[in-house]
Amino acid sequence: MESILKAEILEQPVVIQELLDQESENARKIAASIAGKFNYVVIAARGTSDNAARYAQYLLGAHNHLQVALATPSLFSIYKTPPDLKNALIIGISQSGQSPDIVSVLTEGKKQNCPTIAITNKEQSPLAQQADFIIPLHAHKERAIAATKTYTTSLTALAMLSCALANDRVLWNELEKAPEFMQETILGTQSVIQHAERYRYMGHCAVLGRGFNYSTAFEVALKVKELTRIVAEPYSSADFRHGPIATVTQGFPLILIAPSGLISPDLIELYNYLRQLKAELLVISDDQDLLKNANLPFKIPSGLPEWLTPLAAIIPGQLFALTLAVERGLNPDQPIGLKKVTETL
Repeated sequence: MESILKAEILEQPVVIQELLDQESENARKIAASIAGKFNYVVIAARGTSDNAARYAQYLLGAHNHLQVALATPSLFSIYKTPPDLKNALIIGISQSGQSPDIVSVLTEGKKQNCPTIAITNKEQSPLAQQADFIIPLHAHKERAIAATKTYTTSLTALAMLSCALANDRVLWNELEKAPEFMQETILGTQSVIQHAERYRYMGHCAVLGRGFNYSTAFEVALKVKELTRIVAEPYSSADFRHGPIATVTQGFPLILIAPSGLISPDLIELYNYLRQLKAELLVISDDQDLLKNANLPFKIPSGLPEWLTPLAAIIPGQLFALTLAVERGLNPDQPIGLKKVTETL
């Protein structure tokens, strides 16, 4: 019997298409309403949603020239010492919209007369009720504990907002092709995913990405930890060089997220050095040279703009974590120690 989690992973191109169809105009209206009312962005999120926020740091910086800060919710909810948010746009990202600490950031933002946006799968949630504007995720009910389609819809919601703020038709056209690239990635990954079984006794690994896929490294590592109980550490490929690379010995498992783009030369250089160290390399890329020498290659489609590669690159990571969970005799729909809605103060 197919797991709920697998069904939700495979559903992602469909829900992304629905989100684009249903909310593109809403994103344009929000962008028009907040134009000129902020100079930078503060995003409040936890867990998977926080990884989506990392994507926003690169996306809104690269396309909209905006500085994006990740909020420290405890300053708002526990210490009661919120920072000055003057001239900020406050965005809260939460699949459930329930966590009090995330809601507290938007509450304070409204007190300080900042525009606020909720990105959530629950339109009637406390987070949504606190926001000036809502971008619903249209992911429908996510029944598996581990978030998959609410992650990629969060990325897409942020991408729509960025396109709307930039008022760039070329970017919109690129974004509209994302569902087909995601579907192609699913088909390609399913053809090789059975080879992941060789890693079922793995005790630890590192996940490396940079730029737009810094977020992907964190989300892949989170899925591996959640579903398999394997210690997976995410790093920027640049940060990895500043110390952690000393842990790499022969056979050390490394998941390298390396799609084509401006960041490619750095990742290719690191890849070649890791091969010299005889690391076990699992590679998510469209670069044939990287894939042909990988211990386990996961191909994503060529031609996908770098800023959209996180929507495709996460899929092999999700399916890898799912496959390992099954191989290790774990229930991928009900990871040990986790619950669907986590409310932190």
